Amino acid sequence: MPPIYRHRRLHRMLGAAAGLATVGALVAALPADAHSSRPGHGHEFPGRYQNVQLLSFNDLHGNLEPPAGSSGRVTELEKDGTTKTIDAGGVEYLATHLRQARKDNPYSITAAAGDMVGASPLISGLFHDEPTIDALNKLDLDVTSVGNHEFDEGARELARLQNGGCHPTDGCYDDSEEFQGANFPYLAANVTDEKTGKPILKPYWVWKKHGIKVGFIGVTLEGTPDIVSAEGVKGLKFGDEVETINKYAKVLQRQGVQSIVALVHEGGAPASGAYNYDCDSPGAGDGISGPIVDIARHVTPAVDALVTGHTHQAYVCTIDDPAGRPRMVTSASSFGRLYTDTTLTYDRWTGDIARTAVKSANHVVTRDVAKAADLTGLINKWKTLAAPVASRPIGYIAGEIGTSGTESPLGDLIADAQLAYAKSLDPKAAVALMNPGGIRGPLTYAASGGEGDGVVTYGEAYTVQPFANTVNLVDLTGAQLITALQQQVIGANEASPKILQVSGGLTYTLDLTKSGAARVVVDSVKLNGTAIDPAATYRVAMNSFLAGGGDGFAELGKGANVLVGGDDLAALGAYLTANSSAVAPYPVPAADRITLVQ
Repeated sequence: MPPIYRHRRLHRMLGAAAGLATVGALVAALPADAHSSRPGHGHEFPGRYQNVQLLSFNDLHGNLEPPAGSSGRVTELEKDGTTKTIDAGGVEYLATHLRQARKDNPYSITAAAGDMVGASPLISGLFHDEPTIDALNKLDLDVTSVGNHEFDEGARELARLQNGGCHPTDGCYDDSEEFQGANFPYLAANVTDEKTGKPILKPYWVWKKHGIKVGFIGVTLEGTPDIVSAEGVKGLKFGDEVETINKYAKVLQRQGVQSIVALVHEGGAPASGAYNYDCDSPGAGDGISGPIVDIARHVTPAVDALVTGHTHQAYVCTIDDPAGRPRMVTSASSFGRLYTDTTLTYDRWTGDIARTAVKSANHVVTRDVAKAADLTGLINKWKTLAAPVASRPIGYIAGEIGTSGTESPLGDLIADAQLAYAKSLDPKAAVALMNPGGIRGPLTYAASGGEGDGVVTYGEAYTVQPFANTVNLVDLTGAQLITALQQQVIGANEASPKILQVSGGLTYTLDLTKSGAARVVVDSVKLNGTAIDPAATYRVAMNSFLAGGGDGFAELGKGANVLVGGDDLAALGAYLTANSSAVAPYPVPAADRITLVQ
């Protein structure tokens, strides 16, 4: 995952109609005056009930332009049981959809559930995500929680994104004015300074209009330190999500705020990958699993809805609160491909949400609407600045090299590139390992600009590996290597395995019908056909995030004889340049190194 000093890469380079989905409703009859607060009804006196629109999205990750390949598509479930894919995403289209959704809704709030920045494509990441903050301002985002990726460059850089000011090393990118920062509050209720014990940013925020008050509490997953580089979270403490939300719900209630929404950067996995899957169809909450289920079941009933993220999944579900009452829990996939439209019916007599009347649906950010001109202008501005770097060709591919599967074709390519680079530093290098979460998108065959099909540009490669990690070499015993493979499916990774991508020559069987460490069939682990010797020493390459024990791979952090190499993206670029040409493009890897039993 990302280190703090992405600007080093910057210096080197610059020197050189919404679709309806998952409709959830908690249906009950309201009094006859439920909508008597419509303009012109009841003279100047508002009625008891007022519908408040909550638009939400999550995990944008700086995807200003429409995401490429599979990252820019969503799956739709048809009435006959078949599925189709729809091209989706791009902030020019997201802006249009949100603006259309807000029409005729004078009481409208737009919120997000974290990871707005970080792991971003080059157009944003190259400039420390200032372009994304500018875009979110134009989208009229009202509030967001922090996500784990908001800490990729550390708390100080997050504070700059909130408050504005030029980058401390790279300075200002716009000669006309200094970066202004976010017009919306970032909420970090469960992220505190280790020394003071106080939240590093606001823990909550209250939206107010004509006597209506809706409070928002923002948290990120407690396990953020396990998935972000150590430097990014140095001096910070991440508290329990449920305890934090419950604490600040009481604070809001003492201030007279009874309507409360939690923005939680943690999520779940619905039983279907289709964005319009009815995850309540088997029964309330039965269609979703994962950490958010336990969180939702324990968050105080004072909270009326949970907007979630992190898992990049799409769902609109009801999960019972501790009092046994159904409560809406939503997530809008990732990369700006969907947004959620939730109706919260506010009771002016109690100041609370009439939860039985809550309705919610995910909608596709289709690309068949007019682009928002102000967002197009913003994108063009930053593309012009990035163009000298982004358009440089670095290789050729014979077809799309994707990220799907337990072992992906792109995972194989990256691992092979890192091993080749490692061998140039130390001929004894034998194995390379790559974390799947560090691969942020596919290498698409179709041209992204004027470079031609099959040409890989630096900008496209940057989208795949934006973190500016280094390639490190360490010595591991065979026993340690096997332990690291077992850590893919035990401990922090048992419930949701993180399968390392492996370089050519390393093979083994992963048996998912078994449990725990037994899923890795030890006798099958071989290097170039020879069983791994537990007592032997192997020179292993990996990115600096894994070498620090990230993603739950503590054993990889125990390597000896550490050699810190160069930039991991540079290693990928050099490998593609050396092993492909226009007449002999790089073939799509077979992804056949891990034998999967399930």
